[in-house]
Amino acid sequence: MTVAPVARRASAYLYRHERVRLAGLLSAPMLWLAVLYLGSLAVMVVSSFTTTAIDEIARNTQRPIWFQLYVQRDRAFTKDMVQRAVAAGCKAVCLTVDTPVLGCRYGQLSFGLPSSLECVHLRGLNLKSSVPTHSMGGIYDPIFDPSFNWKDLEWLRTVAGVPVLLKGVLSPEDGRRAIDYGVDGIIVSNHGGRNLDLLPATIDALPGIADAVAGRIPVLLDSGIRRGTDVLTALALGAKAVFVGRPYIYGLAIAGARGVERVISILRDEFQRAMALTGRRSIAEIDATVLWKQMDTPVKTLRSPAAGA
Repeated sequence: MTVAPVARRASAYLYRHERVRLAGLLSAPMLWLAVLYLGSLAVMVVSSFTTTAIDEIARNTQRPIWFQLYVQRDRAFTKDMVQRAVAAGCKAVCLTVDTPVLGCRYGQLSFGLPSSLECVHLRGLNLKSSVPTHSMGGIYDPIFDPSFNWKDLEWLRTVAGVPVLLKGVLSPEDGRRAIDYGVDGIIVSNHGGRNLDLLPATIDALPGIADAVAGRIPVLLDSGIRRGTDVLTALALGAKAVFVGRPYIYGLAIAGARGVERVISILRDEFQRAMALTGRRSIAEIDATVLWKQMDTPVKTLRSPAAGA
């Protein structure tokens, strides 16, 4: 399991601890230790919109860290942001490709960070707000660069110097093109269902992408992981790993570090039980045969005598 990039995790923690009153009293290491106490999780992905500098996060964990990137219109700024993340110890860059514009998130219109917090990696951009919003002047937000395209991937891979994964892929064709352009991995994601209402569940999109990629690069699944059986299903359909997002944020908001630990413990326990109940002794043994498939021909059932002729 992998911790998905969730922007402004600190605000969830501050909500639990009277965020306005205590915001100035909680140090960044306290906030991030609440997230980094994650048991057996292998990787944590840090958002571009983090409110704690990535080098400070890196100093407080021995777990591998990846960096989730929103490309900025200022490419020099983007280059500097990526290289600072890599210098801090990030082992990969997850490029979000499904948000050239913000989806219709009406519930986010009134959202704002507490005055004690800021998106530290966006310092220097001279933005009115570091929180993406619906602009009355058009659909494009200055935080995102909608012009970034396939041909720009070579530039990013050169700048990063570490593996680059595409986050937000739902099309088998895009999976094949990603390989053509030298991408190191694919993250099947619908952005938590917050961008476009018409998108499929990621678990439904996963099999087609896994077939198209055919094991040439890793395929990971993001969005929709709530139970250990969800993890089992994703691995059975071709994912190499899954991202966990909302569940651990709920745990963080309710009980801080212990809440995160408890959420991950529940998922791990459920996953292990699901493996045992399907006769799998290791992750390597998980394949599509663990999934129940409806029979092609209907099963004849005995009719009750009371049903009549």
